[in-house]
Amino acid sequence: MSKKQWTLLKILLALFALNSISLYFYFASSHHNHHRHLDDRPRDTTAEGLPGQIPHRGPRLSKPWPIIPSYLPWTLTSNVAPKSCEAYFGNGFTKVTDVLSPKAAARSGSSWFRCHYSETLRSSVCEGGKIRIDPEKIKMSRGGEKLEDVIGRTEEEELPEFEDGAFEVEVQGGGSRLKGKKLVGDEFLDQFLPVGNVLKHTMRELLKSIVVVDETDFTCQEWVEEPTLLITRFEYANLFHTVTDWYSAYVSSRVTGLPNRPHLVFVDGHCETQLEDTWRALFSSLRYAKNFSGPVCFRHAILSPLGYETALFKGLSEDIDCQGASAHELWQSSDDKKTARLSEFGEMIRDAFGFPVNRHHSDKAVPGHYNVLFVRREDYLAHPRHRGKVESRLSNEQEVFDALQKWASNRQECKVNLINGLFAHMSMKEQVRAIQDASVIIGAHGAGLTHIVSATPNTVILEIISSFFRRPHFQLIAQWKGLEYQAINLGGSYANSEVVIDRLNKIMRSLGC
Repeated sequence: MSKKQWTLLKILLALFALNSISLYFYFASSHHNHHRHLDDRPRDTTAEGLPGQIPHRGPRLSKPWPIIPSYLPWTLTSNVAPKSCEAYFGNGFTKVTDVLSPKAAARSGSSWFRCHYSETLRSSVCEGGKIRIDPEKIKMSRGGEKLEDVIGRTEEEELPEFEDGAFEVEVQGGGSRLKGKKLVGDEFLDQFLPVGNVLKHTMRELLKSIVVVDETDFTCQEWVEEPTLLITRFEYANLFHTVTDWYSAYVSSRVTGLPNRPHLVFVDGHCETQLEDTWRALFSSLRYAKNFSGPVCFRHAILSPLGYETALFKGLSEDIDCQGASAHELWQSSDDKKTARLSEFGEMIRDAFGFPVNRHHSDKAVPGHYNVLFVRREDYLAHPRHRGKVESRLSNEQEVFDALQKWASNRQECKVNLINGLFAHMSMKEQVRAIQDASVIIGAHGAGLTHIVSATPNTVILEIISSFFRRPHFQLIAQWKGLEYQAINLGGSYANSEVVIDRLNKIMRSLGC
């Protein structure tokens, strides 16, 4: 090799090394800035950040938060306008009150407790550190049993009743003056957890049962080291109401700034349903309060509001003036009348089951092929008091489905695949997959349509509405996600198949089919 060639080779190697170093610093900086942007929150309420938080001991078994396209930072700032979209869908918990100061807890090693109140939702997310639960002081069935083992069990047996001291917090140096005193009184509860229209407000009753003890009486048989959501449920076997519980739990996790997805404890005695599959997919683990063998203590516990106190439920009786928009649009220009929160939540569900959610992923299976999902209502045993028969919302459902099958098979313009959505006999993952892959979702008014929270952009919703069941559940969800929604209103519960097919033909043409 000549001297000139050797010099040229050294120059090329130097340029290659310099380029590699530049690329390294570019991507390292990009990665750092990306995560700094996601975590740019003006508060210190994470498990690590709270001054009264006792350090974790033991393995970290929590699932990380996924990176999803519709995510926008969650903040606790006072400039969220009441009755705005952000106030209704999560960022409205702006009034924070410390019942037991985290700063004092940091000095003494005792418990801390605070509540985040939403004026718009008239509800609170409460959290605390070093909280003890005594399952023996909660009257309810064990929970988590197989359905067939508890047929006939009453709802009263499953809903919790709390004795004073079912939950305890430790205050050091209080002596007999504080021993046995309630953590909060009725005045506090009326302000931060008002009853509203809920006949039995179990989360309020849980908070009311918390008493103060000194360090000598604060004994634990087991410690739960990771942040944990305490959840009470009512209509746990109904998909719509369970989605409101999922959303409330998700909001609670974000409002309190948890660094990872929390663990769950159901403080109720309901039996197991297939909906637990999604609870387990969304969060880190699941236990029932009565499954603990004795008193258990939590380093960081969060009380999730009832699903009745979410926008998803309140929208049935309140006028929530919100339209779905992309996170990118709202990042460029915030708008009190627009929200990306339900899209964010839907992507959380899809990601939890391992489905891709990135912007560059083709949501639909094959170009030129269209999935039309017909969500069916079928007989199945839902809970111990259920007779196994569903209430018909479409009296000739099978007739309509058969006509749609014939329509799909004879369509020449493009390939239409009609999906028979027998959700009661599909796993939760299969249900979410069917929703994700659908270009059009059609069905009679019923809880199964709540799955449209996981629908991808550009999905069209066609609801067939009996005159006996005209409520806006799914129209609102579609509106808040920015999905096209259409309805066929019936004069009874019988649908003309030709009318349904005519509407579908128009929808397919609008999709380019």
